[in-house]
Amino acid sequence: MDSTYLSNPALYLVDAVFGLYLIAIMLRFLLQLVRASFHNPVCQFLVKITNPPLVPLRRIIPGFKGVDAASIILLFAVQMSALMLKLLIVGASFSFVILIPIAIADLLSLALNVFMVAILVQVVLSWVGQGAYNPLIATIYSLTEPVLSPVRRVIPPIAGMDLSPLVVLLSIPLIKMLVIAPISNLGNLLT
Repeated sequence: MDSTYLSNPALYLVDAVFGLYLIAIMLRFLLQLVRASFHNPVCQFLVKITNPPLVPLRRIIPGFKGVDAASIILLFAVQMSALMLKLLIVGASFSFVILIPIAIADLLSLALNVFMVAILVQVVLSWVGQGAYNPLIATIYSLTEPVLSPVRRVIPPIAGMDLSPLVVLLSIPLIKMLVIAPISNLGNLLT
């Protein structure tokens, strides 16, 4: 039996399970960072699924200047666990020192991906129409507004068209290439 027969499904499951939980923790962290309202069902769901590991961590790791340090530690621990588990599945050897910059780069990339998807959803929703109040829409606007409003101050709407989403969406891949890729490559340099 081919070794990839079982390793590919195992890698898929690790990516899926850890990836979904990382997204939930990242969303909670980012929504806390932008001071979004946690009184809607979307945020309440994130709180419920992330509280079991976060509540005990917060007893040990206090926040720092309004930043939830426990969430950052949890994000890093879950990402490191996922990386180590995937390397164990494929039978590769690894060093913690090498995995640290890779985990940091992956988490930064995830944060940028969250903003990218949220901005894309916001743009599509603006085309469709505002309609009735929806807690998901309110959460998306809470998340994206702190990123888009500084761009709007520099580039105001032109003929009623808000170009800030376009500028941010074009900037995110550049940030990934110029900032995150070198951090990820640092892991390769340490080998």
